[in-house]
Amino acid sequence: MALYGGARDISMFRRVNRELMGNIISQEVIYYKYNVTTTKTNMYGESSEGRNFADPVILFALIELGSPEAPTSDLGVDFTWPITFRFLKDDLLSPTLDYNISMSFGSNLNPLPGTYGANLQPAVGDVIQYQNGYWEVDNTYDTQYFTGKNPSFPNNDGNGNNPLNPGLDQFGYSVEVRCDCHYVPSDRLNIIKSRM
Repeated sequence: MALYGGARDISMFRRVNRELMGNIISQEVIYYKYNVTTTKTNMYGESSEGRNFADPVILFALIELGSPEAPTSDLGVDFTWPITFRFLKDDLLSPTLDYNISMSFGSNLNPLPGTYGANLQPAVGDVIQYQNGYWEVDNTYDTQYFTGKNPSFPNNDGNGNNPLNPGLDQFGYSVEVRCDCHYVPSDRLNIIKSRM
């Protein structure tokens, strides 16, 4: 049986991470989830009237800016600016989960006081606003685990038992979701600031 990475360790780790992200680092981004069902497309699969997004969500993130580049080609000068956003996975899950109740860091983050959780799954095509720029998600990764154990895979046999390490499904914790993004000019998006 594993010694570390159980419920008590995960609870402490979760609280420390939330305090670091919310009270010390405090880098906020606005996340726009791409809404496939309301976006109208033409027969080529292109959005004819621009993409539609769900209501924006403010999230804490660790941000790693790449170097902006302006490569030239036969078509002229282009502009690229890679960036990586890292979100706590718990902050993206449902606010009704036990560990997301009474974990709020401010009234501007959640419509209901005392709850925390954005209830969204990052995907390719979503847009993240950081400061005055917009970045489109290229890839998402969910591969950082506390104690190196993915809780979704308890390594059980066909009978649901793990003879070498019983109770392994109670250990491990998925820590973060990483989004690799590229810069998108604001005129290419169907996002209009009505008020802030």
